[in-house]
Amino acid sequence: MRLSALLIIAMTFTAAATVSLVAANFSVTLIEENSEIGVRDALDAKEMTWAEVQADGLQVTLSGTAPDEVARFNALSTAGTIVDAARVIDQMDVTAQAAIAAPKFSVEILRNDSGVSIIGLIPTTTDRDAAIDRFQSIAGQDHVADLLESANYPAPDGWEDAFGFAISAMEKLPRAKVSAEAGRVAITAISDSAEAKARLENQLKRAAPPGLVVTLEIAAPRPVITPFTLRFQIEEDSTGFDACSADTEQASARILKAAVAAGAPGSARCTVGLGVPSPRWSEAVEKAIGALSKIGGGSVSFADADISLIAAEGTERAVFDRVVGELENALPDVFALNARLPQTVDPDAGPPEFVATLSPEGQVQLRGRLTDDALRELADSYAKASFGSDKVYTAARIVDDLPADWPTRVLSALDALSKLANGTVIVTPDSVSVAGNTGNPDASTQIATLLAGKLGEGKDYEVKVAYQEKLDPVLGLPTPQECEAEIGKVVAKGKINFEPGSATIDASALGTMDQIAEILQDCRDIALEVQGYTDSQGREEMNLALSQSRAQSVLNELRARRVITGSFVAKGYGEESPVASNDTEEGREANRRIEFKLITEGPSEDSDETALENGADTGDTDTPSDQTQEGN
Repeated sequence: MRLSALLIIAMTFTAAATVSLVAANFSVTLIEENSEIGVRDALDAKEMTWAEVQADGLQVTLSGTAPDEVARFNALSTAGTIVDAARVIDQMDVTAQAAIAAPKFSVEILRNDSGVSIIGLIPTTTDRDAAIDRFQSIAGQDHVADLLESANYPAPDGWEDAFGFAISAMEKLPRAKVSAEAGRVAITAISDSAEAKARLENQLKRAAPPGLVVTLEIAAPRPVITPFTLRFQIEEDSTGFDACSADTEQASARILKAAVAAGAPGSARCTVGLGVPSPRWSEAVEKAIGALSKIGGGSVSFADADISLIAAEGTERAVFDRVVGELENALPDVFALNARLPQTVDPDAGPPEFVATLSPEGQVQLRGRLTDDALRELADSYAKASFGSDKVYTAARIVDDLPADWPTRVLSALDALSKLANGTVIVTPDSVSVAGNTGNPDASTQIATLLAGKLGEGKDYEVKVAYQEKLDPVLGLPTPQECEAEIGKVVAKGKINFEPGSATIDASALGTMDQIAEILQDCRDIALEVQGYTDSQGREEMNLALSQSRAQSVLNELRARRVITGSFVAKGYGEESPVASNDTEEGREANRRIEFKLITEGPSEDSDETALENGADTGDTDTPSDQTQEGN
């Protein structure tokens, strides 16, 4: 009985334990399923389907590969809103990120009257201190704003060439902005004149390293035209402008279109400048040219707002009156018209005149009539001051009954003549005529502006000036190859000799140096290497040193003659590259030489042909050759 009661109690406890265990397992499974489903749904709702969720008891494990650290953190935060964050186990991976790309290296350099500013990012391999030293040499130590940053990455291809060229360009440009990056340089600058613009563009293009893309935007300021001048004429043999001024490119196009309609060639040009008297300038010019075309011949001149229209001799009075009346009514406000119909004169009457001629060689002759001795002395002095005291010949005579403004007309004509390379000016009581050749494309406009301002309103003048490129001081500059050829002609006639056993140039060669220096004055920034060579007598190292000293002596002589040698290099080659056999005295003399050679970016197949050779005779033939004696 007692055993049976104990058994019942034991079975009861066993049954209770079994029920509790089953209930506990059921509760854990329910918690796991709810946690896993809840977290999974939350992650799916936020489009984080890459995350895997697995519950183990109260713990929730997140796995999978997150696209980045932000996504991984967001997954953990989302799971923590469903279950206790302490129960979340992180077993997620993150996608490997690519290596950080190298930054873009670039600089911007600004130079003006205040100094130089440089900002940008450069590689640590770039010599920053050397660059700042160069900027300080340009603007002064206290006028350089250094805002450069550096990064420890390799310099990309083309960076060093671009940065070095940017600094070199800034040395030539007092007002400019230069942007440089690997393989590319952009330059924006202001020049003093059109000639300076052309010269700078030529220098920068020649100095750019091969493969470097250079973009140039060099602006030349518009000239101030005072008075604002235009002159158009229609004659039997020619029609066109003696001077043309406009305030905008659009106004210039409108004026030229009217001129072409009146018979002018399409190659005519108009100077765009400052000083226009009215924004309706082009409209007034267009109507005046049209009126002159209707008349059939003559000239129309503008000096600011004053218009002078002179019809051709023989024009019908009725036509002249009708066209002039229409023009007066059509002109914009401000403009005043003075129209004149010349009377037909006897061609045999021969009006008094003063004539000055300028020859291509620079000789000036003054002939014709002057009012008195004072004017003759004044004209002679004025011409000598303009053309040179030894180039003026005066043969003018004194007569009475000349117009009161004759001195003004004569001096104005001489001033106009000074703007030509060669030509003639003729002064009569009714007009001033200027004809000749010039290398300045704006000379015609300048002369017309000069005469309009000095002769006064309503005075007639004629300008027939031809522009010739060969006389242009910018376009007429010789190319480096032409300079090399000219030097070749000089050294073919005279040798650069040295005193025996030294690097001192012999006095007999100084004339040759003078001629070479004169050629180089017009060659600007030509890149030239002055090369020294010796024969094979003596020790090689001594010959090398002697050839270097002689090449340097030639360079020093050029500097003494005020030749700019910043782009020149002196280099001795000793016994290298003989041009003749060293077994004979004639051959050794040929090998003792100085060569002038253009510096190119790489070796050229015809480099031997471009060398300018010149024997350097030393006169050392009586010195025995041994291991301690130079052959020079």
